[in-house]
Amino acid sequence: MTEANQKQLGNTLWAIADQLRGAMDADDFRDYMLSFLFLRYLSDNYETAAKKGLGKDYPDVGSDTRAVPLARWYAGNVDDIPAFEKQMRRKVHYVIQPAHLWNSIANLART
Repeated sequence: MTEANQKQLGNTLWAIADQLRGAMDADDFRDYMLSFLFLRYLSDNYETAAKKGLGKDYPDVGSDTRAVPLARWYAGNVDDIPAFEKQMRRKVHYVIQPAHLWNSIANLART
């Protein structure tokens, strides 16, 4: 990417941020967006660890971009949830319920 393209991209992203935040103070908007970025980071790490931990049991959602694989796993493996969450606490030191994962929240925003 050329320097001119980078500058144009930066200006475009800044304009989008201005539009999104509306009358909100830039510092408040920053805090708000950092929270979302942190949730996305935690969700991605959690789902990666879950996929590795569940192996072949991790649901394949195919091309369904709105599906949340862990939600499907939780629905079909109710008796195994406590053991899975215990494993995740040891592995990544936190648990995120499927309804609170980034993809679930993004799906709610689309509807």
